[in-house]
Amino acid sequence: MTRELARLILAQIFLHACMAGTRMAAPLLALREGYSPAAVGVLLALFALTQVFLALPAGRYADRNGLRRPVSYSVLAAVMGAGAAVVFPVFPVLCLAALMTGGATGAATISLQRHVGRAAGGGLRLRQVFSWLAIGPAISNFIGPFSAGLLIDHAGSTPGSLWGYRAAFLMMAVLPLATWFLVRHTRELPPLVTADASTRPKAWDLLQQPMFRRLMLINWLLSSCWDVHTFVVPVLGFERGISASVIGSILGAFAVAAAVIRMLMPLVASHLREWRVLAFSMLATALLFAVYPLMPTALAMGLCSVLLGFSLGMVQPMIMSMLHQITPEERHGEALGLRLMAINGSSVLMPMLFGSAGALIGIAGVFWVTGAMVGAGSRLAWLLKHSMKLPEKNQTVAPAANAKSQSS
Repeated sequence: MTRELARLILAQIFLHACMAGTRMAAPLLALREGYSPAAVGVLLALFALTQVFLALPAGRYADRNGLRRPVSYSVLAAVMGAGAAVVFPVFPVLCLAALMTGGATGAATISLQRHVGRAAGGGLRLRQVFSWLAIGPAISNFIGPFSAGLLIDHAGSTPGSLWGYRAAFLMMAVLPLATWFLVRHTRELPPLVTADASTRPKAWDLLQQPMFRRLMLINWLLSSCWDVHTFVVPVLGFERGISASVIGSILGAFAVAAAVIRMLMPLVASHLREWRVLAFSMLATALLFAVYPLMPTALAMGLCSVLLGFSLGMVQPMIMSMLHQITPEERHGEALGLRLMAINGSSVLMPMLFGSAGALIGIAGVFWVTGAMVGAGSRLAWLLKHSMKLPEKNQTVAPAANAKSQSS
């Protein structure tokens, strides 16, 4: 791992931790103020809503402007969003904070992924660098919720006081500033010139590729599992009387497990194949979702969280590696934006659906229904088996030709 890649990973960690900590603290504050699980589902959905509308424009903006400028705007939005919750910790402002921190994280992630993907070459190198880059969100998903939970319980005069929540939001507002310092001196890659610059590409061109559509559907199914876990654990923990710091620790255990598996993946990347990893993850996740709601204690929930972190943590590097191999290089930002828009469009609707379904069939039912969907969708991963025909060593991607071959 190069020094520049390490710096970009740290930059992603600080910005993503802002969103992850806010996403943990805001629902707990809403529950403390007497809002229903359905309202909490709406609040969680707002973390993805901005990304639905901004992801595709942000990807095209990154294709035109590179890395530093999009990340700078994202840092500004995240600081303002989390800072607003410090001053006005009320439900409408929590919704605003969700919109701003979620959108900022999504836009910055697209720029970072695009930059790293362009700097890498070949299927093996893509798997390695995206495994390293994927460690960032895993670590930040621990740092954000865990630190927010500690501040909520211990920063105020009493555990769970309003001042504890203010302290948590203040820390989340400070974290993105480190991202700006880490990225501001990064060297931009040379711009790409398309064959026909006068014709503006359409996202539908990418969606017409069967492999791209199949990959997006797999990504949606597995990202829904992250949404379920993020939504259900705070609600389930609150119902069982588990403290905020323990709930944060359970979510943090999931993040640590995801980080560990992603740290190991670059070491064995030459032995991995994307379709096999995705198929295994889908089957393992379905099994874990079947038993998770049956766990009676916080310790047992933490064990399931760790195993689920191992299963889901290996997904993103494989998805990103395949995406960069089947899409044209000059449209990587657009493809990343389209991916983010699709999964976050789901993330807007799914938490609201989780809240309504939880009231109707119970929290356990939400786990079981989602697990059944993922298990049934595992066949899609097997259909990717013959899609990757590129050589593994000294490979240079010929984006346009490769994309054409994948759609035939």
